[in-house]
Amino acid sequence: MADNLLVAAFLGVLEGLTEFIPVSSTGHILLAGHFLGFESAGNAFEVVIQLGAVLAVLSVYAARLIHLFSSAPHDPAARRFIAAVALAFFPAVVVGVLAHDFIKTVLFETPMLIVVNLILGGIVLLVVDRMALTPRYEDAQDVPLGVALKIGLIQCLAMIPGVSRSGSTIVGALLLGVSRRGAAEFSFFLSMPTMAGAFAYDLWKNRDALDSAALTEIGVGFATAFIAAVFVVKWLLGYVARNGYGLFGWWRIIVGVVALCALLTWP
Repeated sequence: MADNLLVAAFLGVLEGLTEFIPVSSTGHILLAGHFLGFESAGNAFEVVIQLGAVLAVLSVYAARLIHLFSSAPHDPAARRFIAAVALAFFPAVVVGVLAHDFIKTVLFETPMLIVVNLILGGIVLLVVDRMALTPRYEDAQDVPLGVALKIGLIQCLAMIPGVSRSGSTIVGALLLGVSRRGAAEFSFFLSMPTMAGAFAYDLWKNRDALDSAALTEIGVGFATAFIAAVFVVKWLLGYVARNGYGLFGWWRIIVGVVALCALLTWP
């Protein structure tokens, strides 16, 4: 039990550190869990602890969210941004509900798929980061409804573990004309309904399989994910505005190659 709690704490920190950077937090957690021998009922742990990261974003953006919703009744720009995020969220609802069982029982159980996606995603991120893209939308709130829907459709690729939710939305936003900082920030806002929805749906689907030990592990992972994610959210926007996303592309490739070697040689 103690060993499981230590692993849960480690995985929670890993979730918080990787959720909002384009490296695939789910891919990292699933691979780490695979090599550490950690298993959760219905793979619920890996999804439910994401609520800790969601609450981290909510805490950092609390003042802005309050202002956004309080000004919506008389501010068309605020209403349009709320509608943009809701529209971007909608495709994930449809695909997530329809493909949930296949994702959790097949894709989540295929470490080699995760490794390949980490490496390929890293290459894509490096290529896109080096492209001479001219931003048309500097701020996340400037993203039009049509562009938001396209970003939401691209986000659905992240249901394949190893692709990365933040990575797919950021790359999609960059290619659609959003600035580096704006792409990261729109990804933050989109993460709130997306991850909260995934948490609620997974908790409901696995309600009968979660015993007190599983809930304790989830609680530990949730708390450590929250703490780690707060630091990342506060740091990330400034970093990518100055340096871009190249570091995360190389991170993905290195982790993917190391994990590939481990999978091929692991007894």
